[in-house]
Amino acid sequence: MSIFQKWELESDILDAIISRGWDEPTEIQLDSIPLARKGRDIVGQAKTGSGKTAAFGIPILERCKSQGVPQSIILCPTRELAVQVSEELELLQGKKGLKIISVYGGTDIEKQAKILSAGCDIVVGTPGRVIDMTKKGHLDLEKISIFCLDEADRMLDMGFFPDILWIIEKIPNREQNLLFSATFPDEVLNITEEIMNDAAHVMSDDLEVDIPEIDLYAVRIGRANKLWVLGRLIANMSENGQMLIFSNTKRMVDVIVERLGKFQMKAVGIHGDMPQKKREKLLSNFKSGNEKILVATDVAARGLDVDGITVVVNYDLPDDTEAFVHRIGRTGRMGRKGEAWSLVSKEDKGSLQKIGSTWGLEIPFVETPELPDGMDRDPVRKRDDWDEVADSFGMVKINLKIGLQDSTKRALSDWIVSQAKIPEIIIGEINQSDENTEVEVHVAKVAYVIDVIKARDYNGRKLKPEIIEI
Repeated sequence: MSIFQKWELESDILDAIISRGWDEPTEIQLDSIPLARKGRDIVGQAKTGSGKTAAFGIPILERCKSQGVPQSIILCPTRELAVQVSEELELLQGKKGLKIISVYGGTDIEKQAKILSAGCDIVVGTPGRVIDMTKKGHLDLEKISIFCLDEADRMLDMGFFPDILWIIEKIPNREQNLLFSATFPDEVLNITEEIMNDAAHVMSDDLEVDIPEIDLYAVRIGRANKLWVLGRLIANMSENGQMLIFSNTKRMVDVIVERLGKFQMKAVGIHGDMPQKKREKLLSNFKSGNEKILVATDVAARGLDVDGITVVVNYDLPDDTEAFVHRIGRTGRMGRKGEAWSLVSKEDKGSLQKIGSTWGLEIPFVETPELPDGMDRDPVRKRDDWDEVADSFGMVKINLKIGLQDSTKRALSDWIVSQAKIPEIIIGEINQSDENTEVEVHVAKVAYVIDVIKARDYNGRKLKPEIIEI
């Protein structure tokens, strides 16, 4: 007899679990479900893919009745997750007959309102649309007794807390609170104390994330030239390969797709503002191999399993370290070779170091790949990006091939000022060694100053200016 059977779950739910081939509960389910079935408030922590949805879903399904009145609400940070949770609950309830409705933005609000008004037992939704439906009178939260928050850390990171408090205040008959997440930073735990009563903290011991065995690379590059590097990565992609490009914002997804298109590189993008049907069609085309390049936010790519992805590109580094692991895990599937490239600007270096140290990853910095044989022109032209090599005061260091034996700092500074006809304030610190001199020049004039130095001789010699990367 399995533990699920020993728990004496409702027959419809138990049958559904057995039909799915689940022999034993996962660790988070084993620790959470018995407590939740007794009505305890739960703060549950376990990694993505560990069965968190069933951990809160099974107790919720058992407690709700087929009455056509909302008895439980589950809030999710994204509509993709709301749909995923709804589908999982439908499978878990078997033939119990509960009406489970998902409500989220980006779709026809009147259509959702009509479905809600017809009655439901469990609501799964994003905070914004739940509030809209409540204010318009399509959703009554009065009789809800179970409040659940999925991916609580992301909910609060994304600034939903005021909305969540608004919803909680509209649930006067709340009897149980269930909060589940992969991580619980201190600020999130502090908030849980405000909304929960004597919560049981359940933490899975198996919080380690599986790190895929793929080739990891990082390229130091400013934002102005990320598209140049991306163009080279696309040029080097195998004929049968597929590329998944991650950006942190919906707007950047659109921008990348548009700019790649201008340079004759076809890509499609998906993000949370797209109609569901369009997003599903684009994903279907990508999964079938009809589209080779997909640009997406973490939200839209959630649950994306495509065996043909050979290259993942972090156009933007993710805001949290676990997201990085999930991103790179989209390639190298089914034993295939995979690569993950991260485009790292000056501001991103700390984030990359944090990712590497958190997960024990070696992510070496490498040069931008060369163009493949037979290609003599970059798909995207490289641009000057002085901001990337400037310090916090806007100063760029230039190395000149002249040592302290051949010129004083003052003489060299006066020569640059007179030749370039610039104010003295444009020149910063000057440091000399036996063979070289480092000169700081403000980013506003550095390109012009370099051109002047290249074109002139200093006491009959070329100074050969070179940028010093910080």
